[in-house]
Amino acid sequence: MTPTIDTLPQTADIAPLPTIDGGFQTVLADPPWRFANRTGKVAPEHRRLDRYGTMDLEEIKALPVGDVTAKNAHLYLWVPNALLLEGIDVLQAWGFRYVSNVIWAKRRKDGGPDGRGVGFYFRNVTEPILFGVKGSMRTLAPARSTVNMIETRKREHSRKPDEQYDLIESCSPGPYLEMFARYARPGWTAWGNESDAEVEPKGRSHRGYAGGAIETFPSLEPNERLSPWLSDRLARILVEEYEAGASIDQLANESGYSIQRVRSLLEAGGVTLRGRGRPKKATAESAPVKKVAVKKQPAKKAAPRKATTKRSN
Repeated sequence: MTPTIDTLPQTADIAPLPTIDGGFQTVLADPPWRFANRTGKVAPEHRRLDRYGTMDLEEIKALPVGDVTAKNAHLYLWVPNALLLEGIDVLQAWGFRYVSNVIWAKRRKDGGPDGRGVGFYFRNVTEPILFGVKGSMRTLAPARSTVNMIETRKREHSRKPDEQYDLIESCSPGPYLEMFARYARPGWTAWGNESDAEVEPKGRSHRGYAGGAIETFPSLEPNERLSPWLSDRLARILVEEYEAGASIDQLANESGYSIQRVRSLLEAGGVTLRGRGRPKKATAESAPVKKVAVKKQPAKKAAPRKATTKRSN
């Protein structure tokens, strides 16, 4: 399915939300929140965000999300830690009730917490997604084994992890709508001021914070079942190292996983496993025979036979 795109200008004139027959069953939204504390002051760390288009709370609440969603629908709403109450207000204004959340734990390349977060009281290294339900629709079966946490490296300013899509698609049904989108994604309708493929996303990627999966393996119980997105993530890491020459035994030692789990993840990643042991020697049929020049030795002269005499009786 080719995604559709509606552009949201940075002016006060906001483009209408897209519609679809029957309404969208799942909505992902990352509003451009306007930061201010209870006194109306803006944190020094947040002043640099002034160059990005933002919306105040009432503008966000006024978006007619309830009109473009199905009778039964799911909402995944990104909210900064400092604006949780405002996030609940928006969720309810759009016709949803809060039931749970998913936490994004921002990591460095080595797996440690990303210390570049901002805030008045703590350095925020997490960001929640509020999960709301409209009507009575439950999550899909894979959600029963999906943990409510995403652990990945931080990307450019405000860009959320791509792993969110795998999680949402495995837990909630389509049709899908992404509001305030940066990129068009296959199978999704995108609405936002950066969703056009020709529009460069704002912000920049800091060295060492280029996004993507953490380059460490999460510890797993021996028989722990993996969610689809985590299985895919681990498979990609293992496949990359396996194709670079690492053996299954080496990958098992590095990850702490059993050889069987490593083999299963590699096969899930579409890899044809190499044979065990050393490479077989080439046979006469498969390998050309190298001719070796043999130096002929001069023939030895036969020794003269001794003459024999008959003895007379």
